[in-house]
Amino acid sequence: MLGAILGDMIGAPYEFDRSPKVKEFPLFSSGTQFTDDSVMTIAVTDALINVKDGADDKEIKRALVDSMQKWGHRYPNAGYGCMFYEWLRTRNPKPYGSFGNGSAMRVSAAGWLYDTLEETRRIARLTAEVTHNHPEGVKGAEAIASAIFMARMGRSKDEIKAFIVREFGYDLTRTCDEIRPGYYHIETCQKTVPEALTAFFEGEDFEDVVRTAVSLGGDCDTLTCIACSVAEAFYGIPEFMREECLKRLPEDMAGVIEEFEKKRK
Repeated sequence: MLGAILGDMIGAPYEFDRSPKVKEFPLFSSGTQFTDDSVMTIAVTDALINVKDGADDKEIKRALVDSMQKWGHRYPNAGYGCMFYEWLRTRNPKPYGSFGNGSAMRVSAAGWLYDTLEETRRIARLTAEVTHNHPEGVKGAEAIASAIFMARMGRSKDEIKAFIVREFGYDLTRTCDEIRPGYYHIETCQKTVPEALTAFFEGEDFEDVVRTAVSLGGDCDTLTCIACSVAEAFYGIPEFMREECLKRLPEDMAGVIEEFEKKRK
């Protein structure tokens, strides 16, 4: 889950088509800071680690909504999209048919907390459906949570890729070199999840996944957030990058990460 936040931070200075489109760039600078991607990753994590065992779908969704609104109100200027910002401010909010990439960027905790792929996919679906209940929004969340689950279970990249293509129908045939030149800022799961997964599949270690994802451009913080959520499960995170990430987080967010790691272990 920390990988998603780290990807968000490093990608943030290059959002809105400001990527250098190369892999050589400073990993950390004054602009390396968390955005809405990290806030909602924390919110989903907070809900999932505190919901009671055996909770049904309705109870889990209620916990997710409450947590997302709580954290959204706590950090109101993190860069939310217009429709999601209105959702945060609405009493008894309803899903609004979104297929934006927000469902995929906040789902990473679901990939870590459950013992089966079936349960992982169920929880991932619930995390999407409270807002992003369009089939593409749900698919994006399930695909990323599934990739994280398989990576932490020691499955190979070939196995993960084959599963994603078979189950979710994403086109993963293009290389990053083919994607990069014409790729631009777009905030849909359809145009972010396959590219993020391709960056993960081509990366040679965690840092290389970061650099590959940023080099693609587009909605750079979210794409890198998604790619790195899977890369963490496959490679782990270098200690110096973990330290740089944690020192940029406020105490309340770091506290959720600490509780998550206890629950995960």
